[in-house]
Amino acid sequence: MLKKTVNGIEESATILKILGDKTRLTMVKLLETHDYCVCEFVEIFKVSQPAISQHVRKLKNAGLVSETKRGQWVIYSLNKNSEFYPLIHSLLVYLPNQDFKFEALKKQGLRISCE
Repeated sequence: MLKKTVNGIEESATILKILGDKTRLTMVKLLETHDYCVCEFVEIFKVSQPAISQHVRKLKNAGLVSETKRGQWVIYSLNKNSEFYPLIHSLLVYLPNQDFKFEALKKQGLRISCE
């Protein structure tokens, strides 16, 4: 978790740096409307599972995403209880909707393909 300072500028800069990566920013936008497992992100971004896991780890360590276990699988969601959620939410309203990626997963039969 991030360390607190008096003015919050340092933490906000850290959060914005984490979101400065296109993949992580897209992940957060996707998580705004649906939960995902790593295997779904692998399919969406067409990158390796270890690379996706690193991105998710950074988001989780910053407290931006939370995880829920479903059997042997871990499902990730946007952490709306994070102290940084208001900042994140204010950014997400300016980003284009990414639900077409979710719909493509469903159409290909890959939605929650890890179950």
